[in-house]
Amino acid sequence: MAIVNATDQTFVNEVSQGVVLVDFWAPWCGPCKMIAPVLEEVDQELGDKVKIVKVNVDENQETAGKYGVMSIPTLFVFKNGEVVDKTVGYQPKEALVSLLNKHL
Repeated sequence: MAIVNATDQTFVNEVSQGVVLVDFWAPWCGPCKMIAPVLEEVDQELGDKVKIVKVNVDENQETAGKYGVMSIPTLFVFKNGEVVDKTVGYQPKEALVSLLNKHL
């Protein structure tokens, strides 16, 4: 499954079903750039079970504010539209896969 870019307008729809990993990021953020290829790897490994959604905090401040995103990258795990987990900062692939597997 391809990684989806969500906006304030599409966010609720993107996270409404199944297990979704949401990456709140910005183009100027160093750790966000570091985690991008890790998210690609997670998508390749778990893409049939997990949807990955990216939200640019500069362009979608309403959604970032709603979830209290203070530093980036912040990653939320949603299950059927509800937040079930959260982690802040760069995470290696193993940590993200382990985080997601708890909710599958």
